[in-house]
Amino acid sequence: MSEAAASARGAAPSAAPSLGGFERFLTLWVALCMIAGVALGQVAPDLFRRLGATSVAQVNLPVAVLVWLMIIPMLLKIDPAALGRVGRQWRGIAATVAINWLVKPFSMALLGWLFLDHLFRPLLPADQIDGYVAGLILLAAAPCTAMVFVWSNLVEGDPGFTLSQVALNDSIMVLAFAPIVALLLGLSSITVPWDTLLLSVVLYIVVPVIVAQLWRRSLLAKGGAAALGATLRWLSPVSLAALLLTLVLLFGLQGSRIVQQPGVIALLAIPILIQVYFNAGLAYVLNRRLGVAWCVAGPSALIGASNFFELAVATAISLFGFRSGAALATVVGVLVEVPVMLSVVAILRRTRTWYERASA
Repeated sequence: MSEAAASARGAAPSAAPSLGGFERFLTLWVALCMIAGVALGQVAPDLFRRLGATSVAQVNLPVAVLVWLMIIPMLLKIDPAALGRVGRQWRGIAATVAINWLVKPFSMALLGWLFLDHLFRPLLPADQIDGYVAGLILLAAAPCTAMVFVWSNLVEGDPGFTLSQVALNDSIMVLAFAPIVALLLGLSSITVPWDTLLLSVVLYIVVPVIVAQLWRRSLLAKGGAAALGATLRWLSPVSLAALLLTLVLLFGLQGSRIVQQPGVIALLAIPILIQVYFNAGLAYVLNRRLGVAWCVAGPSALIGASNFFELAVATAISLFGFRSGAALATVVGVLVEVPVMLSVVAILRRTRTWYERASA
């Protein structure tokens, strides 16, 4: 076993704690919330239209508030002193960076070309196919920023590694997003919605980290570890409730598109699903080969698989228009994000014993 793996393994329990009763049936609650969102979107379209219009730089503010409720409890767990030890996990960081920036955008371009431009061409509107492929590429070219904290928490991942990896990806994104998209789309210049990118980073990373760390310091100063633990237990259902409300809101906002174009949405979802499982599996196996501890490999696989859909949607709208095939393809990424990532979480948890036995 490598030294880095040994040190990280020592910080992680040998077996994942069992999920609580509510979390054990989370897939069921997710399915019910998706159905409820579509139904409410049809019953009260004006309400969801107003909620959808409450946006700044294509960042929906109600969704941002719900994301805060989801990720601040996870960020409360982060001990700033532990961040200095993240450098020991350089193998996990290297694996995640490689998947996110050297594999993911290019594999999605290949899948889009194979499925949409060839296999599914007779089933799709011919004038929208290029737009659909462009939307998939935009979706894959930016790693997820906020939701990975939720997925990492569900697999008992190392929160320090997750935060450091997300911060690194955000830094790379500023430099690499436009050139990669321009290369794969064959465009001479890409109009990156910098206001969306910067506002998302501030809203989803900078502000929640500051709030969580100030809150953590206050709790530790007043009541020590016991006060922090009690607060985290109290916030756990709040975080999951925010996740479910986010689903209701997202599916309510897109309910009309789901009802009007179910076949197109189903076809667009296929390459996205393949992409998620392929990149998650590749990152997971690569981490295992490198001797990375499971508490790092889990978040690495999840970060490698998920997408920064806010940036993808905003870029698609700015480049191709709100009603374009590219915008629709990125929206499909939004719709499948939570259910498919929950399935990846389940796979990672069920294979933990296999992973740790093999990496030993």
